Amino acid sequence: MDKGIKLLAILGMTGSGKSALVEALTERGVPKVYFGGMLYKEMEKRGIERTLDGASENAFRKEIRETEGKDWVGRQAVAEVKDLIAAGQKRIVLDGLYSWTEYRLFKHEFPGMLTTIAVVAPRALRYERLAKRPERPFTPHDAQTRDYAEIEDAEKGGPIAIADYYILNDGSLDNLQTKFSALLKEIDF
Repeated sequence: MDKGIKLLAILGMTGSGKSALVEALTERGVPKVYFGGMLYKEMEKRGIERTLDGASENAFRKEIRETEGKDWVGRQAVAEVKDLIAAGQKRIVLDGLYSWTEYRLFKHEFPGMLTTIAVVAPRALRYERLAKRPERPFTPHDAQTRDYAEIEDAEKGGPIAIADYYILNDGSLDNLQTKFSALLKEIDF
């Protein structure tokens, strides 16, 4: 595989600001592979409705990992990335690489091509952001339940802990974008 290909995974807990960074890249024309989209497509195929609180998604993620393997979402995402590469894409952003299993799969399938950036923010600030977001706002209890599910069931902590780079998002969106732009220059993405 062409070594000029770069995959950039944006990691972080819910409310950390990772979606804003993914969006900044897609606005620049970088194609996105959305891991959650794999779940949503499969839920739709099976006639499972998505609930506002994310409970149906969390339950389905857990179920599919038990029935199809912990790497099911990762395998779907690998196939999508390979299709993009075959179509000539050299830069791809990964949105939603959650688990340690997915991380290891991508490191194996795309050696030397994956860079990870973890967006981190204080928990209280994340919860405040989640309560104010227009789509699917979370109560503090909802946010904590989501955190626990992501850490315990989705193995989300591992990739964040071993990320290549970290961005602290404890200020404005402009401040986050400035930090991100500087990091993109540093890593030549």
